[in-house]
Amino acid sequence: MEIILYIPILFFSIVWHEFAHGLVAYKLGDDTAYLSGRLTLNPMAHIDWIGTLAVPAFCYIFHLPLFGWAKPVPVNPLRLPSPRADMGKVAAAGPCANLLLAAVLVLVLKILLLIPAFAQAPAAKLQAVMVAFQYGIFINILLAVFNLMPIPPLDGGNIVAAFLPVRSAMRYQMFFGRYGMYIVVILIVTGLLKYILIPPVSLALGLINKFLALGL
Repeated sequence: MEIILYIPILFFSIVWHEFAHGLVAYKLGDDTAYLSGRLTLNPMAHIDWIGTLAVPAFCYIFHLPLFGWAKPVPVNPLRLPSPRADMGKVAAAGPCANLLLAAVLVLVLKILLLIPAFAQAPAAKLQAVMVAFQYGIFINILLAVFNLMPIPPLDGGNIVAAFLPVRSAMRYQMFFGRYGMYIVVILIVTGLLKYILIPPVSLALGLINKFLALGL
């Protein structure tokens, strides 16, 4: 039952993330994502065979939290008015979209908890709804924190590059363009990634727990 709830939530969360990148780029003047058919919430347009299918399957088989990513939305920096600064905005859009979605889920759940009829619903239905909301909140915070790590090609890397002097940004992106993905894979395989992600995710969930007055 939980996997039936988890997969659609995970897919929508990562598609929402990529859609936000394309939407902000479009608003700033780059219609590459739109012309590529990627400015859509249709998951079929964003499927990455590794990130959207293989990694979630691996997580499920080995009883890990379901996690994944979508195919990156194409963005042409040369079509943006201020390429470096605007690429930072486009990069920030993905994590911000996930945090926004998590905030909406928290507010909706809070409202539901204040409705007496919700607490009196059948236990099975109540549990399914709670699990769905809890996972949606968790996975969107996790996606935001993960993507904010300052390691290109993750969004955090592009955000950092937008603030660095031009020469430093070029060296930064050249180095991580070559080794960034290997570093991310090593962090995942060695288990070091959890020591980076768990503290901020736990802090956020703790604050949400206090707001909702329930255990997440």
